[in-house]
Amino acid sequence: MRSIGEMARESGLGVSALRFYDRAGVLVPAWVDPVSGYRWYEPEQLDEARLLARLRRAGMPLPDIRLVLASWSGADTDLVRKLLEGHLRRLEQELSDARGEFSALRALLDHRENAMASLRIATVRLSGAAPELAAALDAVRFAASTDPELPMLGGVLFDIEGERLHVVATDRYRMAVAQADVAGHDGSRVQVVVPTPLVDAMRALLDGEGPVRLSVDGDRVTLEAGDRQAAGQCLDHDFPDYRRLLPRAAGRRAVVDVAAFRKALETGPVRCGGAGAPDLSVLSVEDGGTATLCTDGDADPNRIAVNREFLLDALTAGARDRLILELDTPATPIAIRRPDDEGTFSILMPVRLED
Repeated sequence: MRSIGEMARESGLGVSALRFYDRAGVLVPAWVDPVSGYRWYEPEQLDEARLLARLRRAGMPLPDIRLVLASWSGADTDLVRKLLEGHLRRLEQELSDARGEFSALRALLDHRENAMASLRIATVRLSGAAPELAAALDAVRFAASTDPELPMLGGVLFDIEGERLHVVATDRYRMAVAQADVAGHDGSRVQVVVPTPLVDAMRALLDGEGPVRLSVDGDRVTLEAGDRQAAGQCLDHDFPDYRRLLPRAAGRRAVVDVAAFRKALETGPVRCGGAGAPDLSVLSVEDGGTATLCTDGDADPNRIAVNREFLLDALTAGARDRLILELDTPATPIAIRRPDDEGTFSILMPVRLED
């Protein structure tokens, strides 16, 4: 017999998915240890699990999956064929509908592009403190995208307004925002997207305590520290309006000891994703403001799943011994803030739990 871990590795279904399909009565283990509750599967159930994994990847609804599995081994395959063909027709229709909507959206974008004024055509001269700018870049760099299909996210936004510089990075699944005081600009808002290699070169210059100078000339940005400088072209893209993505005030807040919370994340309960899926930590905030990690059997309706690696990265970028964890609903982004600087924070998109 196969353990649930072996079944997960060989079938392409995650451990949490196998538990879900057991509870749903779709793929029930051959034997469950009455003491430990551990699930065991017969060898012939592997083919059924692999079939289930294929249907799941194809997005087939659970009621249809039940019927396919119940009919698969029968001599009459008509029902299975009709269910597969029906699902394929739905997918093709949904794709056709989506193509129509995207065509309309592209037309709207083409119309708007000529009417929009760019914030990137400007000349700005700023000065600031090296430690403050270094801390701001350190707080956001981890969230920059590496997806070649989204080059506009492959950098850090420098958003200059008045005597405040906001730096922002996002890869869609997480976003980080930080700020630094600057002097020398009292004009309108200016935004440039600095590619990550140039951001890293700038950060390497910020190893002292003295002042630095930041210049923007159209699509070129330069950072000077003493007699050293890092300069280059900005990305020729507009950054998303990050202000629309900022989290609202959360309903539940917990102050966490970062070292202890990190250890709990690294050693505590985790939901193993399927092939290529990230490991998840499932969180809740109890009355009194205590953050806890939920076990697999926890039925708290307010529990929130998050990519564990992303959460660990955000704790590191927070650069404090204690941080504020904000949670709301299972569909609301999680915020990680500094107690002494709530203008510098990270947000993480939650992951939908199958059960």
